[in-house]
Amino acid sequence: MAPALRYSGALACNRRAVSSEYVQGQKVETEARLKALMLEALTGDEAAYRALLHALAPHLRAYYARRLAQAADAEDLMQETLIAIHLKRATYDASQPFTAWLYAIARYKLIDHYRRSKLRRTLPLDEAGALFAESQSEAAEAARDVEQLLAKLPEKRRALIRAAKLEERPVAEIAARSGLSESAVKVGVHRGLKALMRLIGEKEKP
Repeated sequence: MAPALRYSGALACNRRAVSSEYVQGQKVETEARLKALMLEALTGDEAAYRALLHALAPHLRAYYARRLAQAADAEDLMQETLIAIHLKRATYDASQPFTAWLYAIARYKLIDHYRRSKLRRTLPLDEAGALFAESQSEAAEAARDVEQLLAKLPEKRRALIRAAKLEERPVAEIAARSGLSESAVKVGVHRGLKALMRLIGEKEKP
């Protein structure tokens, strides 16, 4: 092989190695930053908790946007995942990586969306199964927390979220029962989820 070609090949390998090390370094830095915020939030630090939710939103939005055709679906799943993190935050094991816990929740939400949409997709489950093998008491506590938050929403918006997200009814059925268009149902659910996130933020304030 000519010296120039060998040099070019070696340079390309070095660039790939540097790029890989940079990406890995970014992941380690992100894990450390997010985990620190989570641990502070679990001690009752409201500012850290709000900062955590704010930091997670773009990561989750990008994760879902790469896997879903509709931006509105990605936005709704991002909101649902943040709510799930709020409800399940006490189950986080500080000895484990935070991002693994986070993306297990995100994968579960995505799989659930595919199931409800009757789409067939294959996703790596990894540790998601163990994470969601929660006890009945944990599930009951989460359900009570959701109901307490829903009770603060206007009745019509509360009914839309309960029908779409808790009872998992099709949008067409909800529209027929409520007298709204399917588009109005989707908008109502989306706005309701955003309202729930605002309530969560207010709940964490002293």
